[in-house]
Amino acid sequence: MSERTLLVIGAGGHGKAVAEAALLSGEWQRIAFADDRWPALCETFGWPVVSDVAGLAALEIQVAGAIAAVGNNAVREQWVEAIRAAGLPLITVVHPRACVSAAATIGEGSAIMALAMVGVDAAIGEGAIVNASATVDHDVSLGDFAHLGVGVHLAGGVVVGARAWLQAGCSAGYRVAVADGVICAPGTVLVVD
Repeated sequence: MSERTLLVIGAGGHGKAVAEAALLSGEWQRIAFADDRWPALCETFGWPVVSDVAGLAALEIQVAGAIAAVGNNAVREQWVEAIRAAGLPLITVVHPRACVSAAATIGEGSAIMALAMVGVDAAIGEGAIVNASATVDHDVSLGDFAHLGVGVHLAGGVVVGARAWLQAGCSAGYRVAVADGVICAPGTVLVVD
């Protein structure tokens, strides 16, 4: 079996966590990073930084796929567009210690992190983040480029709009709807009115 290299766009904290999850999954054996701090930043997490985002189409290394790994929803969406424009396959990373129902759907370019739970018939959009120890219970809908911070808990039937960001420790009761682009402060409790 040949070694597969994943290109992680973003060499910050989330990028390193996504890289680690990819390696632990066994689906990827090597990592390369792209980051706009290149060439001043040439290595992170023991792997090379090989390009800035603008240079993706001219990469001199062979990669089997790429993922945008940054917490900022708008930037992540731009980077997904750059991955596609460069003709690279957009992939999803699921940490091997996440629990994802076989009946859930996960959009391309999403990251499901360590100890996250995604329940039956949940639908995760494209380019979304379900961060460490987050719970996405049954029948939840998470929009494209939405971001669930560490320890967010969503009860069954919650709908989170595109580009919404529920920061660390937020919780939402059954059937709560969060509009597109909403940002909830850490620890916010959301209930149906």
